[in-house]
Amino acid sequence: MVKTTQLFDLTHSAAGEYLAGYEYPWQALKGIKDLILALGAQLGEDYKEVSPQVWVHESAKVAPTALLGAPCIIGANTEVRHCAFIRGSALVGENCVVGNSVELKNVILFDNVQVPHFNYVGDSILGYKSHMGAGSVTSNVKSDKTLVVVKDGAECVETGLKKFGAMLGDFVEVGCNSVLNPGTVIGRNSNIYPTSCVRGVVAEESIWKTGGIVVKKEQR
Repeated sequence: MVKTTQLFDLTHSAAGEYLAGYEYPWQALKGIKDLILALGAQLGEDYKEVSPQVWVHESAKVAPTALLGAPCIIGANTEVRHCAFIRGSALVGENCVVGNSVELKNVILFDNVQVPHFNYVGDSILGYKSHMGAGSVTSNVKSDKTLVVVKDGAECVETGLKKFGAMLGDFVEVGCNSVLNPGTVIGRNSNIYPTSCVRGVVAEESIWKTGGIVVKKEQR
């Protein structure tokens, strides 16, 4: 449940064609900056280059206190709120919310993603309609600074990356004040309880409960 096409509907991002070229989505992290520069050069008249290598759609709302670092793209009808800090290499899709004091760095946010309150998202990809509750963050570097390994039960997948936060599949809900440890991959339609410390692979249609107990969602 960790491959690109298993996590994301690629029609909901300007990065869809780019991501389709990678078996695992974290393989795309190194090329996000170059992708944004290539896309930015092709954007239509609906986008304005508000500063060098920073493109904002005319329908987007950006607070005057927000900082947009280069390169980045802010999609249609997206709201970037007070004191948001986009450090650069951020591709933010359409109808997104980047909220108060949120920090983004080397990320792809699919359309309709919400990171609305005090979130840090670094070296990560957030799928369509995923949502991070207030204070939830991605931890993108291991404490011992070794390379990140994705652990799926007994299987370990070497990523070769020192910086790798989290991959959130479509419709993932992350509860308030949760920490997603380096190399976390959360499958589609899964929920994370508030104040959780998450690591490894969480299967799609699952609930991560207090204490790291994972159960399958009941079919309705």
